[in-house]
Amino acid sequence: MKRKQTGKPEVFAIRKGTSGWELSRRSLFSAAAAAAAAPHRASAGVCAQRGATSRVNCIAISPNGRWLASGSDDQTIKLWSLPDGALLKTLVHAWNVYSVAIGPDSRLLASACATDKTIKLWSVPDGALLKTLTGHTNYVRSVDFSPDGKLLASGSWDGTVRLWSLPDGALLKTQTGVGLSQVTCSPDGRILVVLGASMQLWSLPDLSLLKTFPYEGGVTSFAISPDGRLLATGRDVDSTRRDYSFMLHSLPDGALVKTFGGTSAYPESIALTPDLRLLASGNGDGTILLWSLPDGTLLKTITGHSDWVLSTAISPDGRMLASSSSDATIKLWSLPDGKQLPVCLMDPDAIGPAVTGARYTKDGVAYTVPCGTPLPAGAVCTCNCVPGCTCVTAGPGCGTVYWYPN
Repeated sequence: MKRKQTGKPEVFAIRKGTSGWELSRRSLFSAAAAAAAAPHRASAGVCAQRGATSRVNCIAISPNGRWLASGSDDQTIKLWSLPDGALLKTLVHAWNVYSVAIGPDSRLLASACATDKTIKLWSVPDGALLKTLTGHTNYVRSVDFSPDGKLLASGSWDGTVRLWSLPDGALLKTQTGVGLSQVTCSPDGRILVVLGASMQLWSLPDLSLLKTFPYEGGVTSFAISPDGRLLATGRDVDSTRRDYSFMLHSLPDGALVKTFGGTSAYPESIALTPDLRLLASGNGDGTILLWSLPDGTLLKTITGHSDWVLSTAISPDGRMLASSSSDATIKLWSLPDGKQLPVCLMDPDAIGPAVTGARYTKDGVAYTVPCGTPLPAGAVCTCNCVPGCTCVTAGPGCGTVYWYPN
């Protein structure tokens, strides 16, 4: 849903109008309150939601755990409330969004774009565009904030890593010859991990090279533990034989701690729980694998996506895993059991005619629930598509609700 950004912050919620889905301007705080008041979703079904019209390249969960940002090839960044999944805001970057990062105070969002080679800084949750950073000469692949929020690191297909000061957005330093780079800042703010032509550790803020990892084969993905003491990487041991594994390195020295795995599923993304007991890998075959740490035992194979799992993120409390895919969906899973949460992160503009479902609105925010879920006080039923739904009054037809009962 594309809207021109203005200097005046605006907040919208989705409503079902007489002529279709509409946006209504309202207070985000009341939307968040309504989201918090939403009932617990019973496990009566699994929502096959679409969060975008095309592949969802990246997701990030805010440090306060209250919302999730997603970026996709449909040129949008969407803000979703957690844990209920209500769509709070849609931002337009203008081209494919490859990376999103959320500042340490959960009030600043950075998005990295492909074709226009820019980085945009947004105020959240109101969604006001604060600044556009230019200077990269090719696709911007990755962005990340320093833990104090004073620096933003970016990696690009132009072979450079750049450091920007915040909040002014001034370019501080450029490191060349890095390769097609992805970047992540360590939680202590002293190390920048760069995945480019090789896997490297750089010091912050001066960008001096600390270590290059002697990998045989390629590194497919990486993540730093929330305590900053462990670096996990997915490794392409032999792509011709579909042989992939994982390696754990201690930080800041980079010493190898453990190698484990041996899987045929290409590990496109990695996330670690705060207690370092689980590693989740999102894979090219549409699965998510849960591995126990530090022993590296495969605990569970999660299925649900129909295509590449491009991004994974774990909530600050370690109890929820989010995943996004090239199948244009975003899904939420409980941890450590890996069960899908029946929560719809769904944009009505991104999906077609309905299958089944029950939808209600409260305070202007739309929710989707399994049939039989009690509605909260003040809710208005707008969709009653399946026999047995508890909606008291039925409005217009389902229109844009997807719900597949078990």
